[in-house]
Amino acid sequence: MTQRKPFETLARYPLLDALRDRRSRRFGVGMHMDSGPMAYRSPEPGLPLTEDEEAILAFAACGITGHALGDLNYEPGRGGTIMAGMAGRTVASGDAIQTVSVVVTNEKATYLLKRPRDFDGKELPELRELARKGDLTELYRRSRVEIKKGRAQPPVRPLYNLAVNDWTLYDPASTYFLPVNELTFLYINGVMEILDENNGVFIVDERASFRPAGVSKFARSKGGHLRDDPKDERILTIQQLESLVTEFVTIEQGMVIQNLALMTQAMGLGGFPHWAAHPFGWLEALGCRMEKMPASRYLGMGPVLSTLARALGRDAAVPYGLGIEKDGKPLLAPYCPPYYPSMEAAVRAVVNFKFGEDGVFRGATRFSLWRDPASIEKTAKPPSTAAQGATIAYCDYVHRRYGRFPAYAPPLRTILGFQAGHVDLSFYERFYRPEALSETQRQHQELWHS
Repeated sequence: MTQRKPFETLARYPLLDALRDRRSRRFGVGMHMDSGPMAYRSPEPGLPLTEDEEAILAFAACGITGHALGDLNYEPGRGGTIMAGMAGRTVASGDAIQTVSVVVTNEKATYLLKRPRDFDGKELPELRELARKGDLTELYRRSRVEIKKGRAQPPVRPLYNLAVNDWTLYDPASTYFLPVNELTFLYINGVMEILDENNGVFIVDERASFRPAGVSKFARSKGGHLRDDPKDERILTIQQLESLVTEFVTIEQGMVIQNLALMTQAMGLGGFPHWAAHPFGWLEALGCRMEKMPASRYLGMGPVLSTLARALGRDAAVPYGLGIEKDGKPLLAPYCPPYYPSMEAAVRAVVNFKFGEDGVFRGATRFSLWRDPASIEKTAKPPSTAAQGATIAYCDYVHRRYGRFPAYAPPLRTILGFQAGHVDLSFYERFYRPEALSETQRQHQELWHS
């Protein structure tokens, strides 16, 4: 940090106070609300966040902190090898995959913050040391990749946004943090776990009369290992499975938003979470690689409804985001076509990420905290041929039938964003009782900008 005094003050801020005093505070210096009972124009000019302030918030959102301990049983059939990473962030993540990436955008530039698995493993010890020393600005510089000059933002009009926040959104002095969910790695990794011999889950397609979702030859009734007898209670639909994946990832995104809210309170800034769930608005604004699909296929309509939609002229093309790239190089690439030639290749890439020469359970164990990584390498076995085969068959079925993977949602998804900025004290003093602000907000300017 270039400013040690405010950082040292921040480091002593009580977590209990942050939890107790956290609020959404939308009105910042330089803003105005042009009508209503709290109509007001700030007497102060807008004040953008400094790089140090942004760096602290970026660290709270998704900063690299250390090692994932992975204190699990790695014997075959005991589930430990569902882990897919050994680096820790400020937010928890299923299987240590870090499915959520974070975009930071301000008037100067738009950045994608790299996740632990986006770095070369050799870089992680140095990055963890930067975090330990509190050199968060250098960590921020090392973690961000510029994907666009200037601010990225979708339109403010409905339904890209909601009217409740249109007066404050994308204020020029603010910094906007946008979590982006990437669903495919967690999806494939989880499917490979439940389609092994120990779990033996059988998956059916509820939009195809509950027929097997590509896994019929692996059913026990046909000599395979998946339990297709309803009495075993091991049958899931595609929708049930994908709902579990999206909810799991959304919870991780919620932790990103909560950390940002707690840190804005601790620093004395203002900020608020905001609906950012338009299906493609933010992804277009970020310059994502986009595709289009007829609405009938996007919604998984059957042949009768699809034909009717086309006949009525209601089968419009729906855009959806595939990946974030820069100069043709993928920065956030889902495990599905077009970034892999097939779903089989995507599944094998997940297996290789974990069990390849430098995989999580092979060469990368040297970056763990285990005293005896060799014992983990010896014990942790890759998924069986049958489990991999069933996973490939299922994933290929979904992609062929629905034209994308996952079936119900695009591989990239946004739900909430968080806008941070400097609080206009005069607005809250005029319209609120004193307890609307804590001393942290009242002292921020003197501590951080004097």
